[in-house]
Order: sequence, then structure tokens, then C-alpha cells
Amino acid sequence: MTTLAIAGASGSLGRRTAELALERGVAPADLVLVTRDPDKLAEFAARGAQVRAGDFDQPQTLAEAFAGVERLLLISTDAVGRRVAQHSAAIDAAKAAGVKHVAYTSLPAPTEDHPTGPLAADHLGTEEALKASGLDWTFLRNSLYTDLQLASGAHAVASGQLVTNAGAGKIAYVTREDCAAAAAGWLADGGHVGEALDVTGPALVTQAELAAALSAASGQPVAVVDVDDAAFAEGLVAGGVPAPLASVFAGFGTAIRTGLLETRTDVVEQLSGRAPTSVADFLAAHADALTSAPA
Repeated sequence: MTTLAIAGASGSLGRRTAELALERGVAPADLVLVTRDPDKLAEFAARGAQVRAGDFDQPQTLAEAFAGVERLLLISTDAVGRRVAQHSAAIDAAKAAGVKHVAYTSLPAPTEDHPTGPLAADHLGTEEALKASGLDWTFLRNSLYTDLQLASGAHAVASGQLVTNAGAGKIAYVTREDCAAAAAGWLADGGHVGEALDVTGPALVTQAELAAALSAASGQPVAVVDVDDAAFAEGLVAGGVPAPLASVFAGFGTAIRTGLLETRTDVVEQLSGRAPTSVADFLAAHADALTSAPA
């Protein structure tokens, strides 16, 4: 059997991808889970999966962690600004270990002038490194998580205002669960060599439609309040968000407004065999999170 691996397996996306891969019938003995802290994945080891220590910041640990692996899912780290070096080390180690095919979790339309700045630059740099490696590659370009709308949505429900700099732009928000299902499908079945796949939800949504979905799920009125990029970032900082992160969030609003994220695909269904969850259905299923008092 083909040996499959997930690098970054102890994070939320990696852990759920591992669970879904096993549900799809991947034999535990054929699944390698790479993490800095193997103790975090003890339950998978108990089921027969191979849990191996590997640290993106210690490249010497990665070649051994990837030994015998044919297909690797490389989940991006959260170390913005350091990720290209981390991911490049993983790619080099994968090549040295004899890995044949690597899929990387990226961002839709990463460009040098992307509004999110260093975040998109990291993804672009990693994509370029993987292309240059000589390995078979696939990019799983995950759209913005619907899950992230719960925290901001709770504030919108509490205040009655969804403050946004996204204008009338559209985006096909996707749940983390659907991204994991798509990744597990790719891991189990392979294919899609040399393809950049946009992993999206089932429909393009405006901020007005998001506000309506928040209102329907919570039972409270939510109105859209349009602001410019600077005001949006300043509002986040005033609310306690670190300035660099506020800039990234504002950048996503800019990307939505300018059409960079106006993409909807059937990749989730194609890879996982199931339809993705809509924004309205996700918010309705998590209504309690919307009506809890925001921190």
C-alpha cells in the first residue's frame, strides 16, 4: 500500500484530515502523522497510525519523519514571515526522503501585490519552491474559513452591525471541515498533479448576504456598515487586534472587494464526494456561538 503523510498533523486542519482519511478507509499503518509533539496525537498512535516527530524549524528531523512516504500533505504553518523557509525545508526533506507527490494548503490567487501582504507572499513563495523542487505537486488553495465568521459574527449580532471593507464583493466561504474532507480525499486518492485547486464553499456570498445569514441564525437584526480599508483596520486595532493581524484582515476585505476571491468551484465535492456546507447552514448550526457575548 501507498504510505501517506500529513505534515502539521496536530493542528485543527491536520487532525481532522487524519480522522477523515481513516474514515475513507486509509489503513492506519499506511498513515504517517508528523508533528513537533507526538504526544498530541497519541490517540492516532493507539489506532495504529505512525506518529513521527518532525519540526519545520529543525530540518534535520524531517527527512527521517518522511522516510518511506510516497504522498505528502504539507499544511502551512502559522509563522507568517518565516513560513517560506519552514516549508522549503520540508520540501527539501521530502525530496531527499523519496516522496513522490506533495500537496500544499495555500491561498486563492496568491500574488506579489496581494492585499494581505506577507501572508500571501508566504504562500506564493512556497508554491514557487514546490514547483522548482521537481516533485509532483498540487496546491489546495483554501478560501476563507466560514468558521472565522463566528467570532466576528458574534460581535455583529451583539452590535447589530457588520462592519466591513469588502464592499459589494463576493467570496465562497468554506468550512474547515470541508477543507479537511477535500484534503483527506486528495491524500487517499492522489492525482491532480500540477493543478492549483481552489477549495471553496457552494456559493458566492456578499457581505449583505452574510449579514442576512447572521440575522437568520441569531434572530437578531444585523445591518452592513461599509468603511474604508484604513477605518476597518483601525477599528480592529481599537478592539484589541494586533496591528499586523488587523492589516491582514483588512487585506482580505480588500481582496474580496476587488474580486480576487470571487471564485466558486466544485473541488470539495470532487475530492471528498460530498457537497460543501453553505454559510447559512453553518451559521444556523452554530447559532449558540453567535449569541454568546463576545469577549
